Amino acid sequence: MRQGFNLIEVVIALALIAIVAAVTLPRASGFIDSIQVRGAVTEIAALFSTARHAAIVRGARATLEIDTGSGIILVRVEGDTLAIREVSAAHGVGIITNRASITYSPIGVAYGAANFTMTVRRNDVADTIYVSRLGRVRN
Repeated sequence: MRQGFNLIEVVIALALIAIVAAVTLPRASGFIDSIQVRGAVTEIAALFSTARHAAIVRGARATLEIDTGSGIILVRVEGDTLAIREVSAAHGVGIITNRASITYSPIGVAYGAANFTMTVRRNDVADTIYVSRLGRVRN
């Protein structure tokens, strides 16, 4: 006598696997989207902090430039580029903002930051970054 599975047992097992996959895959993709958005928001917040601290340390204006089309964020101080990040390409997110740049004064106060918001989105997951008049970042 040979031991093994008959056709009915194999079909039932495959049906159960399909049901479990149909329930878990949408949740897994949403989980991955939230991880990517959170990573992008953390990286963008670090770039704001870099610009602010560079302005204070160098005693000069620092500008954070945002290209929403390509998802590139640049930090510049007195013509020197300190950081370039391709956030959209790295995390697969889209960026929407109400301003194209923010400039930090030598004392760390942000010019043009009043009511600044940046929304980072991937599929159904989104997070918003707010910058205060003083240049502080929160999300």
